[in-house]
Amino acid sequence: MKIQRIVYWITTVLFSILFLFSVYNYLFNYEIISGFFKDLGYPTYLIYPLATAKFLGLVVVWTNKVKWLKEWAYAGFFFNAVLAFFAHYMISDGQQGGAVMALIFLLISYFLGKKVRP
Repeated sequence: MKIQRIVYWITTVLFSILFLFSVYNYLFNYEIISGFFKDLGYPTYLIYPLATAKFLGLVVVWTNKVKWLKEWAYAGFFFNAVLAFFAHYMISDGQQGGAVMALIFLLISYFLGKKVRP
């Protein structure tokens, strides 16, 4: 059980770092990110709401207070990572690696979290 707890926290921290990096870029590098969004075919008005949702989702995952809200946060992160993967894959820019890493960390964190933080 101890090794599962360690792996859970490592993957949760790595997953959090990826999404916090995303939030940081959305908020402080808006021009660059809006160019990426346009290239991927997404509207730029989604940037600030996505940054807010990602940050609030991370807070919910870290605090582990409201179980149903934590499930929704993980679901939101899952859909975000899957859509990011396919957006990069479809335009063939080779940048889908970050989405794959986020998805792997997310799934490990989610399933181990059910065991070590019920």
